[in-house]
Amino acid sequence: MEIPGAEIDGCARSHERLRVAIARLADPDIGRPSMLPGWTIGHVLTHLARNAEAMCLRVDAATRAEVVEQYVGGVAGRAAEIDAGSSRPAREIESDVVRWSTKLDDLFGSLSAEDWARPVRTVAGGDHPVSMLPFRRWREVEVHLVDLGIGLTPLDWPPDLVERTLPRLLAGLPDRADQRILMAWLLGRGDAPALEPWG
Repeated sequence: MEIPGAEIDGCARSHERLRVAIARLADPDIGRPSMLPGWTIGHVLTHLARNAEAMCLRVDAATRAEVVEQYVGGVAGRAAEIDAGSSRPAREIESDVVRWSTKLDDLFGSLSAEDWARPVRTVAGGDHPVSMLPFRRWREVEVHLVDLGIGLTPLDWPPDLVERTLPRLLAGLPDRADQRILMAWLLGRGDAPALEPWG
């Protein structure tokens, strides 16, 4: 299988942007609300750390021709881990994010062409090849950089990421909103439909 080089590079660049952005956070910032309803900055950062850890564990298992769950305990286990880690001190959360994002970058750089074709499991229970993970992580990091609410906006998203992501999101719009309201909005004859946060 072809190595997803552009996505690996994009993911590594976004990880570096994340590391720079969170280096200036202090303990009081961690409890501030993020742009995601019900989540603090600490929740978003803990999610990013656990997401990278889960990718590392799944990729490591895949290199041994094994398939493991994305998160121990599924969706409920994911939520419990995020809640449990969300109120840690800023430097502890930063260290967690840096550790797992760096480990994931290193892991992506070490895989063989055969490894990229191996299956990994999603939290929803479906399988896809390892080769899809760099794009998914890249998108995850960039979206959540904005969700942190610490100065980055959608205008900071890399154009090549938007080019890859927007068509997928547009294709799924009819499933996320009343199609008549969506059509009216696209025709300039109504307000944008209310959408739940993605992810």
